[in-house]
Amino acid sequence: MTLLEDEDEEIVSHVERKLMEIGTGVIPLLEREWETNFNPMIQRRIEDLIHTLQFELLQERLEDWKENREEDLLEGLWLVATYQYPDLDLDELRQEVHQLYSEVWRELSDDLLPFDQVRIMNSVLFSKFKFRANTKNFHSPANSMINAVLESKKGNPISLCSVYLLIAKKLEIPIYGVNLPNLFILKYQSEPTEFYINAFNKGLIFSREDIDNYLDHLNIPPQDLFYQPCSNLNIILRSLRNLIVSFEKLGDYHKSDEIKTILKLLDDKFTGFE
Repeated sequence: MTLLEDEDEEIVSHVERKLMEIGTGVIPLLEREWETNFNPMIQRRIEDLIHTLQFELLQERLEDWKENREEDLLEGLWLVATYQYPDLDLDELRQEVHQLYSEVWRELSDDLLPFDQVRIMNSVLFSKFKFRANTKNFHSPANSMINAVLESKKGNPISLCSVYLLIAKKLEIPIYGVNLPNLFILKYQSEPTEFYINAFNKGLIFSREDIDNYLDHLNIPPQDLFYQPCSNLNIILRSLRNLIVSFEKLGDYHKSDEIKTILKLLDDKFTGFE
């Protein structure tokens, strides 16, 4: 650690490489050194090392999630949030979601029709807990961080839909995410009942014909993916794309480039943004 203060840049580079080889286990030591070392230059070097180690760990965790636990949407959302909040606790997030689930569960009964189930979910989430669209700061990175959304009750279309999905899954209600151009929505799908939900507009219910009109307004030809459920991986990929836009809007191109690295890792089709 003391060699990080050496005046010889070659020695410093060698030390940094050795610390990187140790891996994430060295982070607690780096953090203690940061707290006791008051040299701003050394603190900055330590911060950069910690971030690089955490970023590598995030990539490994996301790859593992994609391969082994994609069905766990909350874990995927948690991993995205750890980019900004590396010490975020997954179990605490699970407890927050469980509390919301419990509030909805108390209002439900076994004999409810699909529209009534959704009406109750809407009432609890959007009236009681005041979840709402963050229209004032639509491009804020916080809108893509599940912990920030659960705390502020504000988010973008995909983060609000994600909260809705997490609760619906625990309730065993057949609601899924749907990728629309410029908008992420939900679909209630259980034979013979199908309809769509806009969580960004307080759970507004609409039909397939409404999607047709929406696409026609955008001059976009209909595709099956605009009507059918998408995977949890698709949700995470879209969240990452939103983050790229958010960081670029803020002029933080270093962070946007890092998120592009993650996106390319998870999405074989990713070639960049136009």
